[in-house]
Amino acid sequence: MSQMPQPPQLSACPTCDEPPQSGDRYCDRCGADLSAAAAAAEASADRPVPPQLSGAVRATRPEPDPEDDYELAAPATGGQGQAADLRAAGALGTDGTAPPAGPAPETGASTHTGADDAAGTGTCTGTGTGADPRLPGGEPGPRCAACQEGTIGQDGFCERCGHAQGRERDHVESELEGIAAATDRGLRHHRNEDAFSVSSAELPDGSPVVVAVVCDGVSSATRPDDASAAAAHAANEALMASLPHGAHPQQAMNEAIVAAAEAVNSLAVETDGPASHPEQQRHQNAPACTIVSAVVTSDILTVGWVGDSRAYWVPDDRTAPPARLTEDDSWAAQMVAAGLMSEAEAYADERAHAITGWLGADAYELEPHTASYKPDRPGVVVVCTDGLWNYAESAEEMARAVPPDARARPLNSAQVLVGHALGGGGHDNVTVAVVPFPAAPGRAGSA
Repeated sequence: MSQMPQPPQLSACPTCDEPPQSGDRYCDRCGADLSAAAAAAEASADRPVPPQLSGAVRATRPEPDPEDDYELAAPATGGQGQAADLRAAGALGTDGTAPPAGPAPETGASTHTGADDAAGTGTCTGTGTGADPRLPGGEPGPRCAACQEGTIGQDGFCERCGHAQGRERDHVESELEGIAAATDRGLRHHRNEDAFSVSSAELPDGSPVVVAVVCDGVSSATRPDDASAAAAHAANEALMASLPHGAHPQQAMNEAIVAAAEAVNSLAVETDGPASHPEQQRHQNAPACTIVSAVVTSDILTVGWVGDSRAYWVPDDRTAPPARLTEDDSWAAQMVAAGLMSEAEAYADERAHAITGWLGADAYELEPHTASYKPDRPGVVVVCTDGLWNYAESAEEMARAVPPDARARPLNSAQVLVGHALGGGGHDNVTVAVVPFPAAPGRAGSA
């Protein structure tokens, strides 16, 4: 995903000739700094700098009333099987499931976070370098997986050949009773800049509530992986603090997104120093990410978002219509809303994924979007980044990609959906949470 404006682009990496993806700041193959190389090439070309879009333009649309609930089509069984994850046994384990995690926290609410931060770590089946072999000279340290000779620096790159190394965050899965999520680095990026958090708890009346938060770091910003991790953790903490005490889901969602934004904003202060003024931060490449979250109870589902990560409704009955529950903050969505382009034309444009809303100190305003729905029959909510929906964009395509037993086997479904994106090309990080509706009664404990 990308922000406006975009940095200069190269047709190929000057170090290894790998063609970069739009918005990449570092080469996915060798880790070279593409922004610096592009700036140097542009300065030496003796030609005017091409015009760039400036600022963040936001589409205007009415927000739902917190008391308004919207009926969704009824759901049953059907669908079709999907291709397995291309990483197969090496990444997902020989049985396709994640190993058990640690014990439940003492608060009574269970939480798993798909990021290696202080919030805790979900089940990880990553592709790291493994044990630290001894290197020439007798010094212990991790050996490069590519050249087998160089040491690995603190930035995760080989100090001899520059190859990016596998990280624990490259592939993470997590499952609680009634919810599951998975994230993968994809096949082209050198690191995973997505993050998720899933939790379950009880409402004041004893009924269950489950929460999924998915965040996508903006690749053209600094520290996108830190931004997504901070936002996912902060939003989850806010929801778990308010929902068990009776807060209305839409109000709790709005406050959670604000908390996530504040957490991302604090990263800009850490990066630029305490003297940095908010107005100055808007003109800096501050850490940034998108967010989408779902709260599911026994009778209502609520979604909230900023950016272009999405939530879909997929009923059990595949003869009933599925639905997309969110509207992108993006250039393409803006063009369609203004009637200037058809949806097909807008998403075919190279500017389609330039986002017009995000969490970060350089965002001009925070505009959380929330909506509540009351499905009349069972189904699942699919909460995902564009690394998945790029390969299943419409609600109908997403419904075809979701296994027919998704509500009974959410972790398997998350794995299948990650595999669907990798099978389609895996050009971006992929993150998806599968949340069965209605939330089933169960123990509020860690899976």
